[in-house]
Amino acid sequence: KSLGKVGIQPWGNVLAAVGGRTQSPRRTAEALPAESLKVADGFKVELLRSAQPGEGSWVSMTVDAKGRLIISPQGKEPMLRVTLDKDGKIAKMENIDLPVSGAMGLLYAFDSLYVNGQGPDGYHLYRLRDTDGDDKFDKLELLRRWQGSGDKSNEPEKWKGGTGEHGAHGIVLGPDQHLYIVCGNFVDVPADLAPTSRHKNYADDVLLPRMEDGNGFGAGRKPPGGYVVRLDKNGGNAELFASGQRNTYDIDFNKDGELFGFDSDMEWDWGAPWYRPTRVYHIVSGGDQGFREGSAKWPEEYPDSLPAAVNIGIGSPTGVKFGTASKFTGKYRQAAYVMDWSYGRILAVHLKPEGASYGGTFEPFVVGKPLNVTDLEFGKDGAMYFTIGGRGTVGGLYKVSETALHRETFAASTGPVHARLSRQGLEKFHGRQDPAALDFAWPQLDSPDRFIRYAARIAVESQPVGQWQKRALEESRKRASLTALLALARLGPREVQDDLLTALGRYWPGDLDDEQKLEALRVCQVALARMGRPGDSAIRDTTKSVDPLYPAKSWALNRELSQLLIYLEAPGVVKRTLDLRDAAATQEEQLHYMVALRNPKSGWSMDERKRYFAWFRSRPKTEDGGPTYPGGSSYFISRNTRHSDELLQWFKDVGREYGDGASYANFLKKLRAAALETLNEPEKTQIAAFFSDAPTDAVPKPKKEHKFVKEWKTADLLGDLDAASKGRDFENGREAFAAAQCFACHRFGNEGGAIGPDITAISSRFSRKDLLESMTEPSKVVSEQYQNITVIKKDGDDVTGRLVEETDTKLVLIPNQLTGEKVEVKKSDVQSRAASKLSPMPEGLINVLTKEEILDLIAYVESGGRKSHAAFQGK
Repeated sequence: KSLGKVGIQPWGNVLAAVGGRTQSPRRTAEALPAESLKVADGFKVELLRSAQPGEGSWVSMTVDAKGRLIISPQGKEPMLRVTLDKDGKIAKMENIDLPVSGAMGLLYAFDSLYVNGQGPDGYHLYRLRDTDGDDKFDKLELLRRWQGSGDKSNEPEKWKGGTGEHGAHGIVLGPDQHLYIVCGNFVDVPADLAPTSRHKNYADDVLLPRMEDGNGFGAGRKPPGGYVVRLDKNGGNAELFASGQRNTYDIDFNKDGELFGFDSDMEWDWGAPWYRPTRVYHIVSGGDQGFREGSAKWPEEYPDSLPAAVNIGIGSPTGVKFGTASKFTGKYRQAAYVMDWSYGRILAVHLKPEGASYGGTFEPFVVGKPLNVTDLEFGKDGAMYFTIGGRGTVGGLYKVSETALHRETFAASTGPVHARLSRQGLEKFHGRQDPAALDFAWPQLDSPDRFIRYAARIAVESQPVGQWQKRALEESRKRASLTALLALARLGPREVQDDLLTALGRYWPGDLDDEQKLEALRVCQVALARMGRPGDSAIRDTTKSVDPLYPAKSWALNRELSQLLIYLEAPGVVKRTLDLRDAAATQEEQLHYMVALRNPKSGWSMDERKRYFAWFRSRPKTEDGGPTYPGGSSYFISRNTRHSDELLQWFKDVGREYGDGASYANFLKKLRAAALETLNEPEKTQIAAFFSDAPTDAVPKPKKEHKFVKEWKTADLLGDLDAASKGRDFENGREAFAAAQCFACHRFGNEGGAIGPDITAISSRFSRKDLLESMTEPSKVVSEQYQNITVIKKDGDDVTGRLVEETDTKLVLIPNQLTGEKVEVKKSDVQSRAASKLSPMPEGLINVLTKEEILDLIAYVESGGRKSHAAFQGK
């Protein structure tokens, strides 16, 4: 796919340009001025309103039947209804006086306002109606309860219901007059799903055990991950429509009636082989986008999932809306507009029909810094209206209108209609049994179009397996055979496994191209993962078929072959995998082989064991090519720190340098511990001696002692924030960052800890005033992803800290993140637990800094660690 980039002409590096401009701090509730924004040629932006005290931080929006905007703050403030005049200016603002707030999904339809928000019964799906005709909502109904993992007694309060940033989100009305709602990966699938659900039979489907996130985020959560559910207008007849997303915030239908979303990445995974970028994806009936927790995420090549339409890069997706309802011209009327909260940008995504799905390109449409965009709609005047806010930042409402006609078109909206109609015809059989389904779908199992093959397989899987099992085993067309055998691997009984593997093996090793080899390997993996380990004879036959392929010429094939052959315990697989690790082109490839090799307990020589563990104590090469690891061990392995050009470009697009994710360091620690568990006692003794001189990683420390200066308050420094814009000292800023213990908790560039959020690009979403308040008042706004919990014990004592481990019998908390000391609480002693309102970040960390050092610190944070930033020039 061809991706448009922020850094290419005619835009240049717009984020860097905005970041380099001297900005006045926002000392009151004032949104970023419109003149500070960069907008596509032929458009203009106007700031209509900054949220005033009591109006909250705006995160969700919809348009009612009269063209009024309905806006929800993230907190407990009332929702707002905004009337616009004929010029698109605000004529009236009024509160919605019903007890529902904190919405992350709004839709006006069927003379009702649908809200995913916090109401009298918790965070669920509500409906607001005007029953007496006075143009005011007066009736509130609970339509559907969302169940999160926290509704189970042994999990955190913060996950209860659909609440939170990984909860129940966007609501849209489909062409079929049903509600489509997207839920994040911490919301359980409804228990009352109709038997006609389009999407079923999901599982991790990984051959080797997955590793959980290094910091425990999402640990233990099972598929399907984020999902889209289809409901009637009363919130009933729930059907699971599609899944395998991570945490999509919003969705929308295009002019063709096709559904799209903008899915989030797991930014803590930067540097890991399973990292998946933010993506605009086509949500089809029965679709699985392949998200799984931890290391179990699926590569896009897996035929039991579907690829992105456009990979965007890094960011934090929020609002999604097609320009169909706009009065924009040319390609901008057809574009999908997607919002990135983290890096302050609205992108115009130009989707082009490709077969039964879509591909496309993207370009920046509106960019600012900080511009924490949250949602957008098109008004009756055809203009775009968008909001900013979230996590306590100032709310704002903007208008974007066209000032010049655009005649350029991107693609005819009709496109290859026949392919799309073929897919839609197959989707009619999804989730229901029909005598005509098999004869209709079976020929399409051989389609060259991936989306059609996928739809045909789901239609087949919707029929009783006994009706098509024999047909799948006897299918002779290669592509159709692989597709049918994948269906059988997913749904077939255990006793069919040997026949399935035999049918699969008739093509290996020489009769398949690389794409088909990947499909065949996936079929084999799913058959083994779902049906269990086969007998010795089948193990030998499968190993004999696959072993000659390893190593292959492509990274993708080696990735799959290494897992399968390690599972099969193939002779010599350890050495071959170590050889591939050492020859790997990127850090991500090296880490894949390290993760795979944590599993085998046998088949190792001691030299191979040492060779494996040497990677953990190695260091990157110096600029002159020599190793930085002291001692010159004969087992020194240069740990690769290179990355793909595509990954690095995603970082350049948003004006920042690459840095490993916040989970990377802890993941390596857990990986090493897991690998050590495979050793027998004599091996452990030898390896322990081997590690005796290993270097240790440490966060940067201050170079001098910093003593108490004063107990700084926000008001003490607010009037001096302009001085952080120029003439600052870079080295003093870095020293202040270390002295305030920021490195101990926060990832910054490629340094620091993983206790708090990565703050390398924090100035893209937070103003200078917000940065100051985060230092002086750390508990004012606490992201749920970094919240502590407070455990109340039956004896009246309480413990507050980060929950880092939980078993059936105990909770393990870290009360002080800086010391790392752990406290265990028996579950039998627990009376209750709830999310803490106090930040894990202690107060007073900047009290050892002078005013000038604090200003240098703010400049250092705003610069993203770049000495070339404008604030450090002219010192």
